[in-house]
Amino acid sequence: MRVKRVRLKKDRLLAGLLILPSVVAIGIFVYGFIGWSVRVSLSKWQGLIPDYSWAGGSNYTALFHDPRFHIDVRNTLLFTACFLSGAIVIGAMMAMLLDRKVRGESLFRSMYLFPMAISFIVTGVAWRWLMNPATGSRISGLNLLFEKLHLDFLVNPWHTTQPPWGIAFIALPAVWQLSGFMMALFLGGLRSVPDDLREAARVDGASELQIYRRVILPLLRPVALSAIIILGHMSLKIFDLIVAISGKDMRLDVPAIYMWTATFDANSYARGAAIGILLLGGVAILVVPYLIYSLKSEAEV
Repeated sequence: MRVKRVRLKKDRLLAGLLILPSVVAIGIFVYGFIGWSVRVSLSKWQGLIPDYSWAGGSNYTALFHDPRFHIDVRNTLLFTACFLSGAIVIGAMMAMLLDRKVRGESLFRSMYLFPMAISFIVTGVAWRWLMNPATGSRISGLNLLFEKLHLDFLVNPWHTTQPPWGIAFIALPAVWQLSGFMMALFLGGLRSVPDDLREAARVDGASELQIYRRVILPLLRPVALSAIIILGHMSLKIFDLIVAISGKDMRLDVPAIYMWTATFDANSYARGAAIGILLLGGVAILVVPYLIYSLKSEAEV
């Protein structure tokens, strides 16, 4: 018995030593830098020379009264609404179609998931050409396609549309890239629904539409919640897709771009750190309750 205890202690010690480098690295490069960013956000650092003089919450107060930050929040909310609704609805519809066990399902799954394999930068570069707002002799992309098909009423300026609706068109490439991932999530949820429930509903005279509406969709709420959390935190941090499509266009400004320009263009490190901490807080508000809910659910099981 004593030998087993000694072996157990050695195994625990070895396991602790194995994960110690990772714990130290996370402590320094994640939580340490978060703490340093908080300290910078509470300072008067303006310029290339560090200035850690205490400024309290003045940087946060200035942001809450900054019209540009108000526009950034509005753009982020509009982008999030379009992004989440588009990706989740399209992904769920594709999953329902594949759940019918159509011929060539594996091929369709691969095609739907392919956009997820590329980065937002690549997506942005491709969609910058597709959503080229130019007309006349310089027309190209989707506008050229619409013109050739005699659908001139669909020709539009895309992301250069009058604010704030230009940011809604930026959500199109994001929906295209992530709808396949949503399809995979919902398809996994659909395949986990027991066939007995579907057969029982059919025996009771329910149509296929009623089966999905009354039986299957309520069971997919955990999947939908996971989808909202995943896409929500991505939309709050959106940066590369917008920059790849339009550069630092003020009409499409979001907090992440403001953070970049404040920190590296204006050398206002204190304000940039404050924006970063607010972004972190927004992601935490979205993710932490979900993690608590997941842990409680696992504990109950």
